[in-house]
Amino acid sequence: MRVGLYPGTFDPITLGHTDIIRRSATLVDRLVIGVAINRDKGPLFSLEERVEMIEAECAHLSRETGTEIVAHPFENLLIDCAKDVGAQIIVRGLRAVADFEYEFQMVGMNRALDDSVETVFLMADARRQAIASKLVKEIARLGGDVSKFVPEAVNAKLLAKLGR
Repeated sequence: MRVGLYPGTFDPITLGHTDIIRRSATLVDRLVIGVAINRDKGPLFSLEERVEMIEAECAHLSRETGTEIVAHPFENLLIDCAKDVGAQIIVRGLRAVADFEYEFQMVGMNRALDDSVETVFLMADARRQAIASKLVKEIARLGGDVSKFVPEAVNAKLLAKLGR
């Protein structure tokens, strides 16, 4: 069974994330969405809320692709998380050249730790390349409309979280 791991903070999950999830689900038999417990980032949504949003958004993607998609919180090294879930592939989405430079360094470090896990890069769909959770939160905080950047249910949760 081919198992892929798509890690991130997903604070919140965006249409860019769901695009990468949909496309990576066609490459593996089981896709684990690694939800990083990154206390240093100070996420807007709790871990439980992020996992809940991911599970809700991925339920229909799983049915659509025929691939099992599950959320898995993690706080350890990414390469150790890959081992924990039995992943042979780490999936990373790229939006721009700056993403590649950072990801290239990460691949080198991960391969030094365990060269049996491959990293696969998927370019974000051209319509989704500008979407970043950080920017979505900033736009929403300042009263902007983010409905074209996040799934409908996520938009509602974001507005509720911000008291609107």
